[in-house]
Amino acid sequence: MSIAILDDYQHVIQGLECFNMLDEQEEVLILHTAEKDPARLAAALDGVEVLVLTRERTDINEALLSRLPHLRLISQTGKISRHIDLDACNKYGVAVAEGVGSPIAPAELTWALIMNVLRQIPAAIEGMKHGKWQVNMGQSVHGKTIGIWGYGKIGKMVANYAKVFGARVLVWGSEASREKALEDGFDKAASKAAFFSQADVITLHLRLNESTTGIVQEIDLDMMKPTAVLINTARAELIAPDALPNALKKGRPGFAGIDVYEEEPVYNPDDELLKMPNVVCTPHIGYVEKNGYELYFGAAFENVINFLQGTPTHIVNPQVLRQP
Repeated sequence: MSIAILDDYQHVIQGLECFNMLDEQEEVLILHTAEKDPARLAAALDGVEVLVLTRERTDINEALLSRLPHLRLISQTGKISRHIDLDACNKYGVAVAEGVGSPIAPAELTWALIMNVLRQIPAAIEGMKHGKWQVNMGQSVHGKTIGIWGYGKIGKMVANYAKVFGARVLVWGSEASREKALEDGFDKAASKAAFFSQADVITLHLRLNESTTGIVQEIDLDMMKPTAVLINTARAELIAPDALPNALKKGRPGFAGIDVYEEEPVYNPDDELLKMPNVVCTPHIGYVEKNGYELYFGAAFENVINFLQGTPTHIVNPQVLRQP
């Protein structure tokens, strides 16, 4: 069976312990580049029967699938999202196996960004590298109001981090999530306007779908304090196009910590957000962590092995398995 693992940016997958699960497979191809053109990607995958995806780095669409006649299975690390066209997979008889995820690494990265932005740590480090001493003055977390939009697994972890640091937690989202936050001892915002105007830090933890795309508008950001921070480790498309840079230029919010971008990877050092001194940018590393990778790829490889052994697991479109 010919297996390809896509978009290993860091060249680390082959060194994972779980990679040993594929030892008996003779043909395993690992691609380290993020090829976006369907024709060129299909040429590199000629004859491949199984694809293992690294989260959402590859778009699986009809333009690609129509060029991969031998493909039988796509094994997703973590949960599937809009990067996979399930209708096209059904059309071409390609099974899709869904994996598992963990909130730990993204929650920790969220908190790291909050700390780095509030204390302005990157700027202080950069100052020292240029022979300067104590170039700025940051803010502490203690006593701040941490606004969390989306009280799921990640949002709950961030809320508990905030509690330990002596911050107030203010939750916005669905009525059910706000009530759950209230049960857990946190505050729920009375309205979206109150949420944006009262929080010292707002961090987004929503799933991206049709109803949440562009859910944060520039008018929302305009209500934030000039000292406030916007953190996004979820999805860039949650924020309306250009809304964040426009708001930052106007000074509300005053700062941002960003891990996700509308077009990834970002190779342009002149990207607008990268050039802003009040923004800390990381290259979508929320889930990029050793234990997390072992979990993500271990589950994905297990789904591959089970499929090859005739006992497919976690298939989200099982109807294709019954096709002649």
